[in-house]
Amino acid sequence: MEFIDVLLKRRSTRKFNDNPITKDELDKILKAGLLAPSSMNRKPISFLVVERKETLAELAQAKDHGAELLKDADKAIVVIADTMISDTWCEDSSIALTYLHLAATDLGIGSCWVQIHMRKKDGVYAEKVVRDIIKIDEHYRIAGIMALGHSDDIPQPHTMDDIDKGKIHFLV
Repeated sequence: MEFIDVLLKRRSTRKFNDNPITKDELDKILKAGLLAPSSMNRKPISFLVVERKETLAELAQAKDHGAELLKDADKAIVVIADTMISDTWCEDSSIALTYLHLAATDLGIGSCWVQIHMRKKDGVYAEKVVRDIIKIDEHYRIAGIMALGHSDDIPQPHTMDDIDKGKIHFLV
């Protein structure tokens, strides 16, 4: 698949089937995430792979809405950023999440970025809720969680006609 095809095909998938992600597939997705650039190449990002159904169910309740899909995912990758290494943790995490998303698409695996940063659960920041579930220190920040699973319900790819070239402006 050409890169533009991966970009067109990348869609958020919120329904997963029972077909497990293989070790090889997961390894390829994680390697892609590790290849993501970071500010000044500091690499503050780590990945916590969640496979336990009980933990996925807990994470599915980490914010008021939009995380429920995690309970049916085969796996999830919590993207953790160490603020003691870099102050660009949010940007670096976002790039890594994007790389995970694109790698899953390239492999035909359903994926969805579950936003955690700046979201709440009953008035409490979702980052604190997730941090308590996965038991990590406060200097780690969490921009999002990548839900992964095989799916029979991946939305149709975008087309080149979906591109809004009106969003492109040239300064002269």
